[in-house]
Amino acid sequence: MELYKGRPEGGRERQERELRVYDLLDKLKIQYVTADHEEAHTMGDCLEIDRALGTQMCKNLFLCNRQKTKFYLLAMPGNKVFKTKELSSQIGSARLSFGSGEDMEKYLDIHPGAVSILGLMNDREKQVQLLVDEDVLKEEEIGCHPCVCTSSLKLKTGDVFGTFLEAVHHAYRTVHLTGE
Repeated sequence: MELYKGRPEGGRERQERELRVYDLLDKLKIQYVTADHEEAHTMGDCLEIDRALGTQMCKNLFLCNRQKTKFYLLAMPGNKVFKTKELSSQIGSARLSFGSGEDMEKYLDIHPGAVSILGLMNDREKQVQLLVDEDVLKEEEIGCHPCVCTSSLKLKTGDVFGTFLEAVHHAYRTVHLTGE
């Protein structure tokens, strides 16, 4: 695993969606550490990345209502269990399910396994509502993918939920998940 302070130089060829993330973070003067690694699709795959970055990767879930008229991006601690019923009652949306890969790509320009808050930079029509478990906001730093699952970033939580979301014109709604 290779670590870089800021934008990775050299190494493997980068996808355009990943380069756009670095361009925006650099433009916003947000500091970050990058880890290049093998594909990491699950939270189990991210355990070694957590250790290398010194922070826990955020679990990001792309969800929708039954009618596929409302889409949500849920950010929660990686070690917390997701219970659909617990979230549904808080946001008043019955029958939440995982959104399709097609919708994920359409709204966030992300493939399954690489879901990230940073994908909201691609949601110019504001079709995806960001939901954040309160425990994520308590951490000083978070880890997330730069819209690809072969790299991960460590960022200051305040930069993500302040500077970044402001720049991409997205707000968030805080939720309380127990994972029980």
